[in-house]
Amino acid sequence: MPNPTRLLACLMLVSAPAWAGLPFAVTPVQYQQTENGYSAEATVEAVKQSTLAAQVSGRVSAIHFDAGDHVKAGAVLLRLSAQELSSAVSGSQAQAAQATATLANARADYQRQQQLFQQKFISQAAMDRATAEYRAAEAAARAARASVGQTSAVRSYMVITAPYSGIVAARHVEVGETVSPGTPLMTGFDPRDMRVIASIPQVKLAEIKAAPHVAVEVPAINKWIDATGITVLPSADAATHTVKVRINLPANQAGVVPGMFARAHFSTGSARKLSIPASAVVRRSEITAVYVVNQNQVRLRQVRLGPANTRGQVEVLAGLSSGEVIALEPVKAGIYAKSAANQPAK
Repeated sequence: MPNPTRLLACLMLVSAPAWAGLPFAVTPVQYQQTENGYSAEATVEAVKQSTLAAQVSGRVSAIHFDAGDHVKAGAVLLRLSAQELSSAVSGSQAQAAQATATLANARADYQRQQQLFQQKFISQAAMDRATAEYRAAEAAARAARASVGQTSAVRSYMVITAPYSGIVAARHVEVGETVSPGTPLMTGFDPRDMRVIASIPQVKLAEIKAAPHVAVEVPAINKWIDATGITVLPSADAATHTVKVRINLPANQAGVVPGMFARAHFSTGSARKLSIPASAVVRRSEITAVYVVNQNQVRLRQVRLGPANTRGQVEVLAGLSSGEVIALEPVKAGIYAKSAANQPAK
């Protein structure tokens, strides 16, 4: 009598798929209820991104950070130096001291003249003259103090600090370079808050506003991100008849940096389509293909695809049939196919 355990194991071995032992994941091609929508090319930008510029003339004396460095809010990025500004500060302080001394002398003279006027020793005209001189001395002292404050504020412009925590994107100056007001010094951004900007045709605005779901594809890092909201800017480009849309992303998206190319996918409905994961597609120059698994053979087959949807699925227009099996990991499948092709025939 045969061993039941061994018989069951043999049955399982016979019924197991031929691709079960392959070193990569596979999936059958099948019809799925997928989302219809509209896709638009987009660009990633930081919510907080700014270029710091010089507010005074001077020479770059020190640079403490470079492109790619992380900085904290308030950190000193670079310093400027200017001999003429130091002289101006010293001069304004001297003028303030002189004005203070003049005010003290005018106040004392005003008080003496006031006593003499009360005793009828001087005329009203003399009293008015003393009052005017005292008021003028007060105004001169206030102006001198304001000048000191202004020069001190200008002096603070010689130290450039980070307005918020983030990453230095670019450094525009070198040590020893002379700058003037408005000269760009450094550009930085906050990597925690990113968004995507897309241009949408005016005829698509109604669909976009009603879209219940928006996803952003970043091809460079093979990443799909569900958006947290969209904002349609209240103006249109007269030349292209498009409207800009801001698409907000969740915080702290690793690998997503300003300037990256992206695609915005707006869900506008659903339909039953023959679909495969976008990650299974191989793109070589102008060829789009997938690795098809048949028994233990792996072959690269060219396919024609439609647009991707918000779930990372892409519609198959030609080249595949329902029920066929494809590789989900094209890199591993390509290595396996090449190694199998190099093995000697038995």
